[in-house]
Parts: sequence; C-alpha cells; structure tokens
Amino acid sequence: MNGGFEPDRLTSEPRLSLCHHTHTHTHTHTHTHGRTCAILCLWQQKRPEVRVELVITVMFTHSPGALTSAAPEVTIMWSLPASFLLLLLLLLLGQAPPSRPQSLGTMKLRLVGPESKPEEGRLEVLHQGQWGTVCDDDFALQEATVACRQLGFEAALTWAHSAKYGPGEGPIWLDNVRCAGTESSLDQCGSNGWGVSDCSHSEDVGVVCQPQRQRGYLSERVSNALGPQGRRLEEVRLKPILASAKRRSPVTEGAVEVKYEGHWRQVCDQGWTRNNSRVVCGMLGFPSEAPVDSHYYRKVWNSKMEDPKSRLKSLTKKNSFWIHRVNCLGTEPHMANCQVQVAPAQGKLRPACPGGMHTVVSCVAGPRFRPPKAKPGHKESRAEEMKVRLRSGAQVGEGRVEVLMNRQWGTVCDHGWNLISASVVCRQLGFGSAREALFGAQLGQALGPIHLSEVRCRGYEQTLSECPSLEGSQNGCQHENDAAVRCNIPNMGFQNQVRLAGGRSPEEGVVEVQVEVNGVQRWGAVCSDHWGLNEAMVACRQLGLGFANHAIKDTWYWQGTPGAGEVVMSGVRCSGTEMALQQCQRHGPVHCSHGTGRFSAGVSCTDSAPDLVMNAQLVQETAYLEDRPLSQLYCAHEENCLSQSADHMNWPYGHRRLLRFSSQIHNLGRADFRPKTGRHSWIWHQCHRHYHSIEVFTHYDLLTLNGSKVAEGHKASFCLEDTNCPTGMQRRYACANFGEQGVTVGCWDTYRHDIDCQWVDITDVSPGDYIFQVVVNPKYEVAESDFSNNMMRCRCKYDGQRVWLHNCHTGDSYRANSELSLEQEQRLRNNLI
Repeated sequence: MNGGFEPDRLTSEPRLSLCHHTHTHTHTHTHTHGRTCAILCLWQQKRPEVRVELVITVMFTHSPGALTSAAPEVTIMWSLPASFLLLLLLLLLGQAPPSRPQSLGTMKLRLVGPESKPEEGRLEVLHQGQWGTVCDDDFALQEATVACRQLGFEAALTWAHSAKYGPGEGPIWLDNVRCAGTESSLDQCGSNGWGVSDCSHSEDVGVVCQPQRQRGYLSERVSNALGPQGRRLEEVRLKPILASAKRRSPVTEGAVEVKYEGHWRQVCDQGWTRNNSRVVCGMLGFPSEAPVDSHYYRKVWNSKMEDPKSRLKSLTKKNSFWIHRVNCLGTEPHMANCQVQVAPAQGKLRPACPGGMHTVVSCVAGPRFRPPKAKPGHKESRAEEMKVRLRSGAQVGEGRVEVLMNRQWGTVCDHGWNLISASVVCRQLGFGSAREALFGAQLGQALGPIHLSEVRCRGYEQTLSECPSLEGSQNGCQHENDAAVRCNIPNMGFQNQVRLAGGRSPEEGVVEVQVEVNGVQRWGAVCSDHWGLNEAMVACRQLGLGFANHAIKDTWYWQGTPGAGEVVMSGVRCSGTEMALQQCQRHGPVHCSHGTGRFSAGVSCTDSAPDLVMNAQLVQETAYLEDRPLSQLYCAHEENCLSQSADHMNWPYGHRRLLRFSSQIHNLGRADFRPKTGRHSWIWHQCHRHYHSIEVFTHYDLLTLNGSKVAEGHKASFCLEDTNCPTGMQRRYACANFGEQGVTVGCWDTYRHDIDCQWVDITDVSPGDYIFQVVVNPKYEVAESDFSNNMMRCRCKYDGQRVWLHNCHTGDSYRANSELSLEQEQRLRNNLI
C-alpha cells in the first residue's frame, strides 16, 4: 500500500508504512497511537538498519465512529537493548485501545447547573467511581438529544460550548463524542475513549433539555443523585443526650450520627452551621431546625472527657470515630449532597476534629408529630397551611401535589419538577425534605384545573406560592403530568407496634397490636366489631404496606401468633387519616361481643388502589326533568329507585317526576376498580336481565340547604364496564356475555341519562333551593386510595316546572373551610345532620 487508506481493499492484517501513514490513521485511532507512531518514525530514521512493523487489525462496525482498532502488535526484526525494547513496548501497549463507554447499566449522567433548572447544566459522566466532564469538540444537537433522553427528558433544545455552566473538576472523560441521534444512551455513541482528550475544562460542554419528562421516567430520587461517596453516607440519626430528649417520640434533639460504610460516626462541630442542621432535620422528617444550648452541651462533653472511666476520650482520638467536616447550603435533600470531608486532608497524620466535640442538633417537629399538649413555637396561619395538600398517597407524607388558587384546588404539572421544589412542599406541610419527586401522575390523576407548571424553587422558600412558576395551561400540560412527592417523616415507632400473622403472604393476616395492659406492653388481637375499610387502611399504613384491599372480620383460617390470641383492643373507630391504630378511638375496658379466636380483625394490603371520581361538569350539563308514566317504571320500582310514596300509587296509572342526568365515573387511581365479590356471588335481575355485582354503587340525594334529605335515589351497579378509554388504551371490562366487570385505570364508566334509575324521584318535592348530591361507593365496599373525592354536590334550583343545577363540584375541590370532614360527610350521607 503506497497510497491513501482504502478500507475496501483491506486484508485480515494490512500493513501500513509508519512514517507515511501516521496522520492517515490517527483520526480513526487514539491520539496516543498517533504519538507512538511519530516516535517510532523518528527512531527508525536514525536507525534505518532496524525494521519495525506495526501490525494493526482494523475492523468496521455499523455504528457511528465505526473504525476501531485492536491492541497493536509489534514485530522487531533486529536485536535491541532490553531497556529500549521495554520502553518501546510500554509506549505501544501502555495505553488502552480506543473504547466505548461502559454499558448503560453502570454508566450514569448528570447535569450540574442552576438548582432551579434540572433540565440544563454542565454534562458530567460517572466512570470508575468518579464524576468527570465531556469536551465540546464535535458535540452537537444529536449528542445533546441522546444525553437528554438518557437523563429522562423528551429531547434536547440546544447545547452550550466553552464551559457556559462553569468549568468542571476532575477528569475529562469523553472527547469527540459522535452520535447519530437515535441511540438510547451515550454508551452507544463513538468517542476517543475514556480519559483520552486534548481538551481543558474551559471546553466543558453543557446541554439544555426540554423540561418535559419522558412518559416512562418515573421520579427523581435522592439516591439516584448521589455519587460513590454519597452512597456510602447511608443514614443519619440523632442520639439523645438529655433525659428529657430520650423520653420524646420522635427524638428531636441530640448528637448527630452518620452511618458511613456500615459504621456509625459522630460529626465534628467545628464549622457546623444552621444550614447543616436544616439538612439533617429535613432528612429526619422535620421541617426546620432550632438553636441549641451549646454551652451546656460543651460542659457535658468536657465532663465526659475528664472522666477516667469514660470510653469517649479514647474513641475521639481515632479518626474512624469522626466525620471531619460538613458544609451545606441548607437546600440539599440529603447530607451526601453537601461537601462532606470524612477525614482531614493529610489522613492519619492529622487528628480529626482537634479540640472539637460532637455536633448537637435540635429540630422542630411538624404539627402532626408534636405531643398533644405541646404548642407550636410560633403562630401558624391556618389559611397559609392549607394552600397546598397531598392526595392519594398510601403513606403519610406522600401524594399528588395540589394547590389552592382562586378558591379551587388544582394540580401541579411535572415540567421542571424536582427535589428542591418538592422539598418546599414537604416542609410547608410540616414534613422534612423530599426523598422523591414523582412525575407522570405516578400517584394518580386529578380531574380539576392544572394551576402551576415550571415551578422553580431555590429551596429557601417558606411556601410553594413564593416560587417562580407558570400557569399550568401555558405549556400544554395534561393530568397525565400531575406531579407528586414522597417526603421524609419522623420515625414515631408506630411500625413496631403492629404486625400481621398467619397470612399466605406478608401483606395479609390477623392484625396483632402492642398496647399497654396493666402497665405492661402486650401483644394481642383486635376485635372485629365495627372493623371496616377505614380501620384496615390505618393498619396497612402503619405497617408500611400501602392501602387496604379488604377488611376481614372472620379470620378462623389464619393462625395467629401463639400467646397473642387474646383481644387487647376493641371498638376501634378510625377516620382513616391516623398514622396508627393506637391513635384511633377505641374502648377503654376491652369489650368484644364475639370473644377471641375466629372473629379477630384481619387485613389484606396492597401497594396500589383505584380512585373513583365523578365528572361534575357532565352532571351539570345534562340535568333535566321528566314526567315518566308508572307503566314504564315497574323494573325501577322493583329496584327501589323511586321514593316510598310510589308504593301507595294506583299502578299503572299516574306518573313520577324524575330529575335525570348523566354520570361519568372516572378511575383515576393506580389499580382497576373491581367488585368486592366474584361473579359467583353476583345476583341475576330478571326484570332488567343483568347481574348486580355491587349492592349499592351510588347514592343520589336531594337535600335542603341545612342538610335534610327530601328525595333520594340509589343505583345498584347494573354493570361496571369500560365505556370509554383514552386513545391508545384498550377496554378490559365489558358487560356482554357475562363478562368480567370493573373500571380500568384511566378509563371511565358512563351511565346515560336515559337508563333506568339514573335519576332522583322529586315527585313529592316543593319548589325551592336545594343541594343535589351524588356519592360513589357510599358504603366503602371497595377500597380506594382517596375517599374524599367520592362525593359530588351541586346547587339546585327548582321552580315546580324547571330545574337548574349549578356550581357542581366534587367534595374536595373547593377551599378547605367550605369542606366537611370525613366524619361529617359520613353523617351527611346517612342523613344524620
């Protein structure tokens, strides 16, 4: 070969003249190989009697940056000094051949930039346990698109050269990255290889991604954002020192201990700031920090150091006892995001924390976690507290984020949603920092307005309303983009006071609780009298197992723990919002009508649940009056869909005045809504020729303005099916041919105005102003993630001939002080007001 590089004529071992082709092949190989060839050329010109052959195996692939080379093989055709031969071999073989980044399973990317904009920043890659940058040579939009997709964003908007987001530190891992734009990750693109670069940090590349997350990108977790050292900082706790602090639950004050690589260490107080305390308190589930009496704790420390019997003095001389230095901004969701120096710079040569003591932190618990008699240190504005809420979460401190604007609750779009903004929400609600910011309606969708998008908190804000944001309608957000959060909450110890026994899986069994009996803590069963879904929900939440699937009253087939069969708790009544069964109302002296044994309370838990919501706007738009002849109401009468006065009419003569409307019931939860019983228990109704899978599916009532019921209707579920589903989603449930019944997640079941029982019989109602009310799943026969949105109300005006419905809304869609508690709602449903 004397001419140019001709790939189509390559044999298995092509031979290139080193001096003539040094520059020809360096563009396809690494710069190191080019430099090696240049050295060989100079040396060969000085020693022409020595012939050096560089044998390179060249192969082609179908991916970008296709040409790669195997390790070079050297054949020396002359006797050489050993030292020179060794040097030559090191030059040729000491550098790794060009390679591609490691597989996606171990390769991680991150953007380092403004905290309020998670979709832009300097691009960094994790390799061999160290973060490094990417050079901007050859970097363009297609490379930025691949990086953004790998980071969970839909696409790239642009890229930035010349270290726009500041020069990075550490190695420059990648240079001359070349992608086609269709790859799913950067490891599928070509490059010079790991660490092979002629760039400086002034050429670090940055990218700007579209803020929309990919549909499959679920959340931003604290654990995902940590580097290797961050992952070694596993846990933080407070070790109480004062006797009064030891008696508190939760522990709010004590010495900070960090679990580093499996061992607990104390943190040196030198250079410790309130910002550090804020981060620690946030990790432990507390919204804020409080000052500590450092002089008092210093006296306690000194007394221990002077005590010859104390082990503390000898332990503090070991560097493994300490975390040397911590420096936080105060907005970090985890201490590992701070600058953490585990040991002094000179390692074992310098003692850690010279002259210092362990750091003591005091945290302020949120309202839900304070002792009943304790009062908050400052007056809290109830109005401000209630301007944000969480819905449909299985645990305390998690749920879909909703904000109150213009007297109506609405959601937050996940565009730009991140851990910083999520932490502001958590702290506003009295929890700690956020441990996960969730995208894509992971905790269910809502039906109302989308109030906010592109929320850009800096982390110091007291409330979400202080953060810059856009209106949710400005950038095409849908409810499939509803943002959610999981917050850190204090450890109250409740999970250790309940357990399940005898079930086929860890998620089911007899409920056993630990309570104090005659001054002694004892395990025992719960009486199943009044045991229902609300109580089962609290039990599953306390266990950390999500939602209740079934509340079981007859548990003879489950064997409880030996010695724990005696009933120690009875008359349990929960509102459904408690964190533990021990917080619910219950009998003083235990009284269980069934006694012990087979009638102990049991539960079956699940991590997801359906959530039925009525489309209030459709009810308002479709309401009208009809005078229907009795001759056409026999079946409806048989199903008890008419008022009691219909029993005394001269059938089939006369008519009934009906307030008719269409209803559309959406399943916005994360599990299909299925009947409580299997099809073997469904009841065939000969008149309408269909099966009833639920005894009562909805209640329709007309109430006076003070809540008295004046007319009623109820609808047995003639069939639960997917009437419609969003585009691209398949209907799973249909009534035809004795099919399976239910409502799929995201789908809805429509009851048209012209079918039987889709009305309220107002024949006996006088003209006036009323409240029209619809309650779905009124007897809680099927578990849902959120019962607060099962009630829909409208204002109703009836003049004797016409009817108007207006201001229709679900029970939880308006401002808090106009809503009823769950207990009040239940009383209203049962006409007990």
